[in-house]
Amino acid sequence: MDAAIDIRGVTKTFGEKVAVDELDLVVPTGSLCGFLGPNGAGKSTTIRMIMSIYFPDKGEISVLGRKSAVESKDRIGYLPEERGIYRKMRVGEFLIYMARLKGVDSGAAKRRAADWLERVALPDVFKKKCEELSKGMQQKVQIVAALIHDPELIILDEPFSGLDPVNSMLLQRLIHDLNDQGRTIIFSTHVLFQAEQICNRIFLINRGKKVLDDTMEGIRRRFDPRTILLRTRGERNGFDPRVVSGVRKVEERKGDLEVYLDEDTDPIETMRQMMNLADLEKIELRKPTLEDVFVRLVEDARISESGAVEIVEHAH
Repeated sequence: MDAAIDIRGVTKTFGEKVAVDELDLVVPTGSLCGFLGPNGAGKSTTIRMIMSIYFPDKGEISVLGRKSAVESKDRIGYLPEERGIYRKMRVGEFLIYMARLKGVDSGAAKRRAADWLERVALPDVFKKKCEELSKGMQQKVQIVAALIHDPELIILDEPFSGLDPVNSMLLQRLIHDLNDQGRTIIFSTHVLFQAEQICNRIFLINRGKKVLDDTMEGIRRRFDPRTILLRTRGERNGFDPRVVSGVRKVEERKGDLEVYLDEDTDPIETMRQMMNLADLEKIELRKPTLEDVFVRLVEDARISESGAVEIVEHAH
């Protein structure tokens, strides 16, 4: 498999704190990978090691086929968690300067800066000073700075932070467009529904250890809650889903019934039986959300007393 990022047995400590613990991760070229985990899980530390800002205590990291990001720096676009722009510089000058640092000639840098500002709905800020922009506008300028040199690998650490819903949607579309062009994108976020909408692969880390590494399709298969949502039309007239074989538990949520099934129960056959027993306004299978998976793996963690973590991983 062609890997954009390959992490093998990486550990990073700060004093007595183990931030990343024997981590293995392969990010396939062309994938759109969400990097998730609670605060302090080791996400930003891992990203900084990928970017050669930190170096691992042990283990190996290759980036775009090279031994470190330093050897591939002009092919990588990076938006760090800690934002930073030259506040006194004009926006156009700042973007041209960042492009020049990545090897883009001055003429092309100026054209790209203007094109990108148009693309992120900031066509009139080229000559404004960075400090004159709102926080959300500064955020978009920093995103442009990470992308202006047309990188193969894009790493975005909490890219939606500071963006309103409209600009979050704009960034989602931008990420999809870049991925459709073949760019490999890895980004960390706490906004799970955005990761679920955007990503084709999810990597979850907890306490410095990997607990999930799979495609979104694989995750939905693996964590299928085997749950049916239904709502009766009018009064239930004594209807109780528990009379159907294979029903494990029933909960009521905002007028709907959430019906949990045993592992070996055929949900389609169960739905047919329920439709014969009651006049239903709706009945559907509930798909697992990323939040369901996140809560199950992080809060209920499956971490043994010895500290071992059960890794959920499938073939890439």
